[in-house]
Amino acid sequence: MLARWRDIAVAAGVALLGLWWLRLGGWVFIPLGLAALALAGALALIGFRRLRFAQGGQGAGVVELDEAQIAVFGPEGGGFVSLREMSELRLLTRGSHRYWRVKQDDGQALLIPVDAAGAERLFDAFTSLPGMDSEALVAALHAQAAGPEDTLGPVVWRRNGATRRLGPA
Repeated sequence: MLARWRDIAVAAGVALLGLWWLRLGGWVFIPLGLAALALAGALALIGFRRLRFAQGGQGAGVVELDEAQIAVFGPEGGGFVSLREMSELRLLTRGSHRYWRVKQDDGQALLIPVDAAGAERLFDAFTSLPGMDSEALVAALHAQAAGPEDTLGPVVWRRNGATRRLGPA
């Protein structure tokens, strides 16, 4: 549990350092303190988004992230996808399970259980995609699926210029 809150703890430590520098005063320490407080705010925002993104890791499968490649190992299948070859990211609901649907440039798709062990690492991988909005990513994850049992959600991210469509959307 403490590991989940480490980003918030680091932000709190930076904020305390900033407050200490502000207390010292002077032409050097006041700007340093204000900069540290601003950094602490940014770290806390990212930390809270990571907390909201993590789903517990109790689902089927294991997600590994090595350099720019996502690997998924599970009882119902798995596969690999390169972040450089990703063209689209969506959420898919099948029954009571939710999956990240990652589509590659060649049209192949990989389903990654949202609650798989190690899936919290995907936050940093997905937010590194060009043009990805981390708040939109977290909001999509917490949006309630509406409609039939099997629902393909709206596009969370699409690479600019990814117009080639092979197979169903």
